[in-house]
Amino acid sequence: MGSINPWLAPFDWEIVTAQNAVLCQAKSALHKPTSDGHDATKALWDSRHTAAMSLEEAADLCRRCHRMAPFCFYNGNTFASIIRLVIKKLKVPEEQRAVARSLAGHIVAGVATAEEERAFREFCAELDG
Repeated sequence: MGSINPWLAPFDWEIVTAQNAVLCQAKSALHKPTSDGHDATKALWDSRHTAAMSLEEAADLCRRCHRMAPFCFYNGNTFASIIRLVIKKLKVPEEQRAVARSLAGHIVAGVATAEEERAFREFCAELDG
């Protein structure tokens, strides 16, 4: 299953919100919570983000939160950027990190192919901490 860590612990909801604000500002888009997805997503994130989990589970939590649409714009980019920041800190060769960041971004965005999902699972399984 790979390394189990609190991968997302550094990213409390304030940081998630700030990341969305930065992305929205860069594109002159409205940064605002949604009325139907924000509270439920925040509750899910707050209940899970500090837990020890596999990197694959962390990417899945980001994917789930993206789909719940807590913000008006750039939900996918917000959560993909978070999992990419986690992967950027891994102590593996840069080529592997680059591929893993791309795969994780596709998974969070919901556009990963079955082959990409398999490749990310294999990458995660080989992590040793």
